[in-house]
Amino acid sequence: MKMKFIKHTTYGLLLLALLSQTACKKDFTNPNAATEDQAFSSPQGLTGVAVGLQRVYTAGRASSLYNRTAINGLLTNELVVLNQGNTSEYQLQLGSGSVDGTNTMLAGLWSSSNKIIYDADKVLAGAASLGDKAYASGLIGYTTIFKALALGDLAMFWQQVPAGIGQSVTFVDRVQGYTKAITAIDAALAAINAAPISATFLLNIPAGIDIVNTLNALKARYSLFIGNYAQALAAANMVDLTKKSTFNFSNVNLNPIFETATSTNNVYGILDIATLGLPAGLQPDPADKRLAFYTTNAYASKIAGFGAAANTPFPIYLPGEMTLIKAEAYARMTPPDLANALIELNKVITKKPANDPFGVGADLPLAGPLTQQQILDEIYRQRSIELFLSGLRLEDMRRFGRPLTERRRNFLPYPFLERDNNTNTPADPAF
Repeated sequence: MKMKFIKHTTYGLLLLALLSQTACKKDFTNPNAATEDQAFSSPQGLTGVAVGLQRVYTAGRASSLYNRTAINGLLTNELVVLNQGNTSEYQLQLGSGSVDGTNTMLAGLWSSSNKIIYDADKVLAGAASLGDKAYASGLIGYTTIFKALALGDLAMFWQQVPAGIGQSVTFVDRVQGYTKAITAIDAALAAINAAPISATFLLNIPAGIDIVNTLNALKARYSLFIGNYAQALAAANMVDLTKKSTFNFSNVNLNPIFETATSTNNVYGILDIATLGLPAGLQPDPADKRLAFYTTNAYASKIAGFGAAANTPFPIYLPGEMTLIKAEAYARMTPPDLANALIELNKVITKKPANDPFGVGADLPLAGPLTQQQILDEIYRQRSIELFLSGLRLEDMRRFGRPLTERRRNFLPYPFLERDNNTNTPADPAF
């Protein structure tokens, strides 16, 4: 269904009506689908459910990918609403108290994340009992990517996250959400090390995802977010920066950013193609070649980059993110290693588009010498440009101690579909 032809307010009411019955239980069984025994007792059934996780994460306006990138972009001034009739997006742009538990985008991200975790846990349990351990390791690795992304998305946007799946679940600090993602990734990597992924499994999932590199990249990302810099550095060093790992799309299964925003020019667009929403002192150099990669003046949304066309692949991580994780880890270690931090930082600053697998390159002169704070400020600037519209800037703003005035909210309120059905739901954050 092409959501661009449906008023967003109507979509939101339908979504809430469909989801409100299951929010507190987090019971995602479908009476019209195959039985649980059928779905989770064979390699074919388990693989089908796992591939479904990718669809939930990436397909359409209700997907985690759309909601993550749009929510983040609107809260951090990357994006601006072009049509205020898109109520949920406009609430996020207004920010602060205008965003409450009725917002269908935050409800959608909450529900899809919990749905993914629920199904992923069942696939992982089923995969562990398979006799073909090489097939099982692929299934475990692939499924864990989506479980980790779902846990990470919850932890990026909410102060506390559900401790599990079930009725009246309790909540834990969001750091534990990242930690659970890392634990799942470690288990998946151990399974793959014990039995390398079979070629047969790879033929049964959508093309594009490099499983091992993605697991290490997500481990590096979330380790950085919880302040485990040695672990972040080690995981980032395990990622082959010459390879891509992407969600792929087609003219049938469209890139959700293109489908909703770029192709319509009627939902949201880039706020300012010269500044990318950054404040004075951190704005891009006009000569930065990433500006031309991510933005365009050819149409109203101004979105290029990874939302440029119906079949544009979306990277799960960028090589530049891994390099900047290394730079930040070196800069924040005790004691800091500023020499290596600057070396890694300059790899991103001076990188030519032709030398990046995705064509993302600033091609600017070397920076330095810099103090520790100057290096951290420059890492934040480079992350904001290199990883534009990736959905990560809000987490970066908090980690780098950016002023609250630079964002519309610090954390999201909890959806009413959760609060109305779970008395353990925490109080909403003030901002």
